[in-house]
Amino acid sequence: MSIQQTPMEVSTKRSNEKPLVSKTAVIIGVIVVLLLAGLLIWGMLALANNYSGQIEAVRDILIIALALESCLFGVALLLLLIMVIRLVNMLEFEIKPILEKTNETIGMVRGTTTFVSENVVKPVTKANSYMVASRRAFKTLFGDPRKNLPD
Repeated sequence: MSIQQTPMEVSTKRSNEKPLVSKTAVIIGVIVVLLLAGLLIWGMLALANNYSGQIEAVRDILIIALALESCLFGVALLLLLIMVIRLVNMLEFEIKPILEKTNETIGMVRGTTTFVSENVVKPVTKANSYMVASRRAFKTLFGDPRKNLPD
């Protein structure tokens, strides 16, 4: 049994698999939807011819409902605008000063590290190198000559 499959084996497996929805079911569904849409249009035209007063009342009710929905969306947009304004104010008056103080602190730390590097680390390193050099010189001058040979 091979683990890898050739493209031919993969294509035959795909062709043998059954689709989730058959073509006949799709065709029947489309026909049913078209029939329902046709019946809806025919019913609306029949009602408009026979009951025009009631259709006008339903139309007026739907217009009122759309107007109320528009008012609701207006209130939602107003609330959203207020929230955005509060967010901008928070960013400008609360977060911006924090970031400025952080940058100031970082500048102070940078200055402190530069000062310590120049006034503490470099002199200590230089003194250490002089001590090592003088110790090596004393060993070379006054030490055991057999130990002074290079390694």
